[in-house]
Amino acid sequence: MHRLVLAVARLLLTLRHPALIVRFAMKLGHLPNPAAPGTYHELMLWRKTVDRNPLFVTLTDKLAAKDYVRGICPELAQAKTLWSGRDPADIPPGLLTGNAVVKASHGCAMNVFVSGGRPNRAAVIATARRWLRKRYGRRNGEWAYWPIVPAVFVEERLELSGGAIATDIKVHVCGGTVCHVWVEDKQARLSHLFDRDGKPLPGRDPDYPREDQALPVSDSLVDYVRRAAAIAPRIAGDLDHIRIDFLVTGQCLYTGELTVYSAAGYGTWTNPEIMATIERNWRLDRSDYLRRRHRGIAGLYARALSAWCRADVRNRRPATSPRQA
Repeated sequence: MHRLVLAVARLLLTLRHPALIVRFAMKLGHLPNPAAPGTYHELMLWRKTVDRNPLFVTLTDKLAAKDYVRGICPELAQAKTLWSGRDPADIPPGLLTGNAVVKASHGCAMNVFVSGGRPNRAAVIATARRWLRKRYGRRNGEWAYWPIVPAVFVEERLELSGGAIATDIKVHVCGGTVCHVWVEDKQARLSHLFDRDGKPLPGRDPDYPREDQALPVSDSLVDYVRRAAAIAPRIAGDLDHIRIDFLVTGQCLYTGELTVYSAAGYGTWTNPEIMATIERNWRLDRSDYLRRRHRGIAGLYARALSAWCRADVRNRRPATSPRQA
């Protein structure tokens, strides 16, 4: 009965989200099972199409996420928010004459780095207004962006440790377990992968995939990796999966973004063990969807998926979907 329910759910979800299914197949080369996900990419697709955890909206909202992290880790440094509002024309002129970062709360890659008054105020305002007209995340089904009330904010510009240590540290956490740590120097376009203990891992990441783009490993870098790996589970709590990002300066770690849909769900690594580790630790029974009570057809599906998850745990193997079994 459960297999039948999951098969019907797969058909219904495919018919309900045809654009996402086609895009998944075009990017990854196979049709997904959105009803009983087993692979990392299918799990991301399931999150986008099924698991509507309201906390995801808070974590995706860049302003709200800063408050969220501050409530959990008040000792973790944050870039100061100098101004926020709905109309970029209200940005105090003095904030755009020095060094600052102008961002939008409701999207990704919406940043203007102001240095010495350039770009000028008119250009910044025009760019920010374009952001406010955009509803981010629709193309890739990243629904947690949609309810965010769009806002613009100005943040202090940090002096990141590019060329010395790294600029960014990204920690993938599943159910309180650190799966791996992804470190980048965005200025030098280099990166490296580490395990939860700070041990370097083989393989490359999607941003800098060539082997000659490996970031040199130093004692300082490993120390920062270990610190990030220790802090990230506190912020992640019991979420089934989240990516906790940090910014790195010469003095300390700073709060970065909280990423619900890492690389929109299409990220890849050249080391297959990276995704396999996430798949082993990403437990759907810890998801918000399966922790809630459902009735009717949704209840049938939730019970079938829960039974499949329990069987998966009993077998003590990496999750595989019925399509792969």
